[in-house]
Amino acid sequence: EADEYALFYKRLKSIDDNEGGLNKFSKSYKSFGVNQFVDGGVYCKEWAPGAEAVFLTGDFNGWNPFSHPYKKMDYGKWELFIPPGQDGFSPVPHGSKLKVVIRAQNGELLYRISPWARYVVRYEGKVNYDWVHWDPPQTYIRKHRSPKKLKSLRIYESHVGIASPEGKIASYKNFTFNVLPRIRDLGYNCIQLMAVMEHAYYASFGYQVTSFFAASSRYGTPDDLKELIDVAHSMGITVLLDVVHSHASKNSEDGLNKFDGTDSCFFHSGSRGTHRIWDSRLFDYANWEVLRFLLSNLRMWIEDYGFDGFRFDGVTSMLYHNHGIGKEFSGDYNEYFGLDVDEDALCYLMLANHMINFLHPECITIAEDVSGMPALCRPVAEGGGGFDYRLAMAIPDKWIKIIKELKDEDWNMGNIVYTLTNRRCDEKYIAYAESHDQALVGDKTLAFRLMDAEMYTNMSVFTPLTPVIDRGIQLHKMIRLITHTLGGDGYLNFMGNEFGHPEWLDFPRKGNNESFHYARRQFNLTDDHLLRYKFLNEFDRDMNKLEEKFGWLASPPAYVTEKHESNKVIAFERAGLLFIFNFHPYESYVDYRVGVEVPGKYPFLTLSFLQRNLLN
Repeated sequence: EADEYALFYKRLKSIDDNEGGLNKFSKSYKSFGVNQFVDGGVYCKEWAPGAEAVFLTGDFNGWNPFSHPYKKMDYGKWELFIPPGQDGFSPVPHGSKLKVVIRAQNGELLYRISPWARYVVRYEGKVNYDWVHWDPPQTYIRKHRSPKKLKSLRIYESHVGIASPEGKIASYKNFTFNVLPRIRDLGYNCIQLMAVMEHAYYASFGYQVTSFFAASSRYGTPDDLKELIDVAHSMGITVLLDVVHSHASKNSEDGLNKFDGTDSCFFHSGSRGTHRIWDSRLFDYANWEVLRFLLSNLRMWIEDYGFDGFRFDGVTSMLYHNHGIGKEFSGDYNEYFGLDVDEDALCYLMLANHMINFLHPECITIAEDVSGMPALCRPVAEGGGGFDYRLAMAIPDKWIKIIKELKDEDWNMGNIVYTLTNRRCDEKYIAYAESHDQALVGDKTLAFRLMDAEMYTNMSVFTPLTPVIDRGIQLHKMIRLITHTLGGDGYLNFMGNEFGHPEWLDFPRKGNNESFHYARRQFNLTDDHLLRYKFLNEFDRDMNKLEEKFGWLASPPAYVTEKHESNKVIAFERAGLLFIFNFHPYESYVDYRVGVEVPGKYPFLTLSFLQRNLLN
């Protein structure tokens, strides 16, 4: 860790010495790309170290590829200033199409979208995205401040495009006015937005990013997204962005790949620059301009849109040269501090968290790391990675493994408790019972694994409560509650799973004839009082409201008093509450005795009592 901190400090000092500090360095999104000056002129700047020449073309100059050449600067940078028109108006009007023209080293002309483009659109009938200059005369003005940094984090993981029962791509507006009220009423105080950074391939779930500074136009305009975040803030809801800095799409005509005509530029060249499983490009985190690009990207999402932090995707892939592929992490420290660690990537993450914490200390960062890298969630000043939380990724894997492989009577209470409590001391974890990947076609959610085909026929309150549905509903509740109360310092749910969303998630693609039938969330099922989905939805709401009252997520870890294998009972205390779970498939107990850490009288609170007296 000393070496990693030394590298971090060296890079930070170098930024101070050469760029005027991290604050100025990370504001580069205001000078790179195409930016409007107050006097109406337009300043353009790109980094294209492999280019022989660079030009700007578009609607504004009749698509003349050579009339507006950039001037070559040091270190592979190029700049162009276009003065305002005689009337003082911008020479590049809002809504006009643009392209950067790169003359490659072999003389070929390449038409590219600026890596810093703020708005890109795929027009009907076209394969590739077009870069559209976004500079409206009036932009959305925020009305509400961000909520204060949360102590208890209850996250509703969301995808705007599928957030509707209708078979279509839903909009930012739909999410703002139809989905946010549901999230608020369910007691979640944070949303994590997936698939916002523009991605040409919708079925990638947003993880093959093509334009890093552009909010996806398939859901609406940048102002629509700003309004969504502002309205969420008015409800006291924190908004996190699922940020993808671990890799990038291989698209070149509407992506970052081969921007300057070379195999490298933003990425490692050769085999090191390609992820062999994801088939995507891998950033060169040692490159000065890559650091500028990525740090500025984070800054832009916070300051332009109002995001309150990030869930960093694919951190394990970033941290190791083998990207965690085929690697079983045992916890041995040699796995974390050996030659396989990508120190440049770790240094970037430290710089990112240092910048966010310094400029916006109220922001939250979460690492998606399956490896268990020590100190990843300790302050950078201690030599840590600087994240606030990491995802407890072993928990959803454990629940699926148990349900798939074991009979109810064979569930191991000690193993369940171990998985739920196995976390590094003084590092905070986000617990979750199931991941968004489990909802995808080819896999199954917890509800679908528990109840499967009977969800099609026996979820009506008028049908008999079959053993499968009865067991499925009860286990769905118990798994989520014990994960919420014992599993970490924050809780996450993927949209729809709170009410046991039936079937799977499948984005339109060639393999399903471009169908939207499964690319939606059927919220209407919870509104139908004749269906049993409402019971799961209400339980999820009451679970969150109970946490809001007692604050167990912000409390010290639970004190486990019982893991009884034959009785299938787990008991623990947290935040002044005593939780007792009976996982036995057919045994009930009367006058059951459990040890407690604090002696005293413990009134038994049923859910109906809580609903009447505490949660409303």
